[in-house]
Amino acid sequence: MTENEKTLEVLSDLANGLEAVAVKLKHAVAELASGKPEARQTAAVKEETFTSLKFEPQEGAKIGAYDVAYKANNVEQNWTSALNILKQSNATIEARYHGQGYVYSYWLYGEGKIYRQKLKQK
Repeated sequence: MTENEKTLEVLSDLANGLEAVAVKLKHAVAELASGKPEARQTAAVKEETFTSLKFEPQEGAKIGAYDVAYKANNVEQNWTSALNILKQSNATIEARYHGQGYVYSYWLYGEGKIYRQKLKQK
């Protein structure tokens, strides 16, 4: 690995970390402003952060149709950015990450996988 590649990798990691901190900070500011814990419907990032990943369709007996993005099938920078946001938000199947205008909700389960499922229309 060249010196430039090492520098780019460090800068990319720094940018991903800063993005995750920005998400957490936005949630904290919203909680302070409202005086109550922020509702999950407010997301700090555009959905394109997640839709840039390559998802594969799946079907589950309990939850129906959903998609899975595998780390190995995605661009490292895009993967890491989406993963950091979901980790900072503690996104699980019970507490999924999504924002106003999102088409999908997102969550983590296991290593090397990001899940999504289409939101139900209101």
